[in-house]
Amino acid sequence: MNLVKRINLRQLISLNRFRVERHCSGGGVDEESINVIPFGDEFHDPLYTDLPVPRKRKSERKPYPTPMKTLIQKAKEEKELMKSMPCRILEHPPDNGLLVPELVDVSKRVYCARENLLIGISKLLTFIPVLRCRFCSEVHVGPVGHDIRSCTGPKSGLRSAMHEWIRGDVNDIIDFPKCFHLFDRVKNPRVIHKERFNFPRIPAVLELCIQAGVNLQKYPAKRRTKPVYSIEGRIEDFEAQCEETADSIEDSADSLVHQIQSWVQLNCEKEENLKELSIETMASWFDMISGVRMIMEKYSVWTCGYCPEVQVGPKGHKVRMCKASKHQSRDGMHAWQEATLNDLVGPNYVWHVRDLSSPPLCNNLKRYYGKAPAVVELCVQAGAPVPNQYRSMMRLDVVPPDRDEVDLVA
Repeated sequence: MNLVKRINLRQLISLNRFRVERHCSGGGVDEESINVIPFGDEFHDPLYTDLPVPRKRKSERKPYPTPMKTLIQKAKEEKELMKSMPCRILEHPPDNGLLVPELVDVSKRVYCARENLLIGISKLLTFIPVLRCRFCSEVHVGPVGHDIRSCTGPKSGLRSAMHEWIRGDVNDIIDFPKCFHLFDRVKNPRVIHKERFNFPRIPAVLELCIQAGVNLQKYPAKRRTKPVYSIEGRIEDFEAQCEETADSIEDSADSLVHQIQSWVQLNCEKEENLKELSIETMASWFDMISGVRMIMEKYSVWTCGYCPEVQVGPKGHKVRMCKASKHQSRDGMHAWQEATLNDLVGPNYVWHVRDLSSPPLCNNLKRYYGKAPAVVELCVQAGAPVPNQYRSMMRLDVVPPDRDEVDLVA
């Protein structure tokens, strides 16, 4: 027993998580390679997507999209650049106050796709019922709610974590968190606590489109023709005060409204065909997501590390409205960090139902069920084909056993 060495299982897995290359000099095949499937988070197959895992504790901070070492290195480079050139012209948009030319059309496409998506979802809800829990944020697409015990609302222990279902609406299918609208995102990027009622709160996707080039008469934004200066870290604008005329804003808004109305008229003709309506709605969903991802590569979006608050702009606001974990130590201020696509567009994952006429989903078989965003599940139930990027998450290749066969499955 003294000769037996205890091998740490974690070390053994780390040694075999990548490709194992075996070179045989004789008696075998030379340079034979054996592919070993990695474990856990090291497996990044684009064709395989596991179910989304929520945060175990609300006190845990959201993970950083960019590593902390990269953020520190970037801050040091900016500090050195500021010391070497205290007064300089900002060259790259949108940091210099100018629009990114290649993203103006993208922002208009995202704006139209969002409006078309909301119209399509509202029409699909007349055919496919959507339910939500009375006590928590769980949503289910179908006429009968599932029996999976996952309720975390008040007094859920008395109900054995069972959900109590009521009728849902469009806001339960997709969530657009709101943020403060900024008239000048470069000169006045932050909203302080005393001025919180002077700035309107609009959906963050809409604010992102406005900052990227969409002109709306209800929410004006300052458009510059010359870049701004950075003087010892302060942004100074020496451009003459020439605001954009109302006619150009109205023309831009009218063109967007005309595109949306034409799409609505087209859908009115297709309303009788539920499948075509679901396909058009899903196309609007993917157009919006792809466009938002492209805009977020250039325009900064911030989110709180502990609560779902977001802010579009160079910096986060200073409104003391955070009620999440450790907010007392921050005096109600948000712990801002880089936002992701899920922070800006809440997909709200739901359980996938293969047949709406089948019995409700069973709690003992939940490991065989898949999930999908509520928008995708609604469109699939209405007749749209399943997207390839969600096939593995929906677990279409898994055959769930019957309820009387649960004990027979390993």
